[in-house]
Amino acid sequence: MASMRKYGIPILLVLIVLAARFIPGPRTIDDAYITFRYARNILAGQGFVFNPGERILGTTTPFYTLSMVSLAAFTGGTNAPFPWLALIYNTAADSLSALILWQIGKRLKCELAGFAAGLLWAVAPFSVSFAIGGMETSVYVFLLLASVYAYLHQKRALTTLFAAFAILTRPDALILVGPLALDRLVRALRMGEKLTLREIVAFFVPTLAWAVFAATFFGSPIPHSIQAKLAVYRLDEHAALIRLIQHYANLLHQYNFLGSTGTLLGILIFPALYIAGALNAWRAEKRLLVLLLYPWLYFLTFALPNPLIFRWYLTPPLPAYFLFCLVGLQVVLNKLLKITAGARQPVWKLAVLGLLIVILPFASLVSAWQLHPSHGPDRPAPEMAWFELELLYQKAAQQIKPLLSPGQVLAAGDVGMLGFVTDAYILDTVGLNSGQTLDYYPIPAESYVTNYAIPTRLILEEQPDWIIILEVYGRKTFLADPQFHAAYQLWDSLPTDIYGSKAMLIYHRTQR
Repeated sequence: MASMRKYGIPILLVLIVLAARFIPGPRTIDDAYITFRYARNILAGQGFVFNPGERILGTTTPFYTLSMVSLAAFTGGTNAPFPWLALIYNTAADSLSALILWQIGKRLKCELAGFAAGLLWAVAPFSVSFAIGGMETSVYVFLLLASVYAYLHQKRALTTLFAAFAILTRPDALILVGPLALDRLVRALRMGEKLTLREIVAFFVPTLAWAVFAATFFGSPIPHSIQAKLAVYRLDEHAALIRLIQHYANLLHQYNFLGSTGTLLGILIFPALYIAGALNAWRAEKRLLVLLLYPWLYFLTFALPNPLIFRWYLTPPLPAYFLFCLVGLQVVLNKLLKITAGARQPVWKLAVLGLLIVILPFASLVSAWQLHPSHGPDRPAPEMAWFELELLYQKAAQQIKPLLSPGQVLAAGDVGMLGFVTDAYILDTVGLNSGQTLDYYPIPAESYVTNYAIPTRLILEEQPDWIIILEVYGRKTFLADPQFHAAYQLWDSLPTDIYGSKAMLIYHRTQR
């Protein structure tokens, strides 16, 4: 029995992680194709660039990009199946994350809660959608959890190595790594846990190596995309705060079947359970302090500056939130049911624990899946694993690729799929990968219909040969300008109402 439990639980968790990702298969997000294009250009000998010849750091995930390069080098090079490589890599990371959650719960003497947290991570839409979407999110979350888990076990060099890789996967890893470093420093100064050369080297070798390369190659280690995202998007006041409150309140996606009542219950119940779980964890293991604080530090970091919250920005705090809410639930139920550690319990009490801690939360998350998605492969997938826009861009890219001449410029606001499929020179109108774009921002607030708009001057002065955009991006700017229509001809219009758009428009420059 003990042997079955020892090996059965991890095998079950890994199998569920595998099934939840390989059944839907790749549903790749546009931003992932940006990473894939960087990786493909490196493999082609053109360097760490999006557009050959332009040294602009348009990605915030160099570690994930180089991981794709390493995997692709053995699986076809520039012709490697990048979406599948990313899915496999992400699945491995999510499997390890699920096991870490289980082990932390076990260490807190709440193994059932730890198992449930791993199980929820295996099927959570905010986990699965970006694993199959080709994003770096799964690897990023694993590196954060791995650094905490190594810290918990006083594996100091491993802690700092994982922390370094986490920062190189996404710079907002500093939300966890910074407090972790502070906790380590306090322990060194006050508790006699001396800093070692190995842990210092393990952190600074990869981070400084990248910083030196980036400063030399790009001119700065700070990604250009960070500045671009702050400059071009326009949001309503407190939009990020409201989105985060909704997200934390709907931990189990209960809004899908309870509506606003489910959200209200989540606002009240989940923080209370988290506090109960956090207090229990703090008493049991002081080294978990940083992980206990992380979801709330993450909340504040993104709520206060009010940036545009992309879907994958909402994933990182979830593993800790799952874990400590479930630990809190187990602690509360143990008291209500008068369950004591080590004592044999009646079957009905175990059934109640299993139902409330494992089965109902699992069922709630699975309810956010679809057996037959409205687009893409007809296989079960989370409803939020939406990539209809990417499929539309793929269609547009395939249409114009045979017409593109060498040296022609394609302008777009969403550049991943278009850049990857056409391999054309891209004028990124958001500015993630094009340095000149930010010279045309800011633009007046009345130019926006949604949270993004393309400046008229950018198009008229840069004069791209082709433009592929959602109509809503240019409705009040260049599409309303007679000078633009004198120089460009509408080549095709693909019907869509995405983001309130009237169509996806393909324009070709006719005037020289």
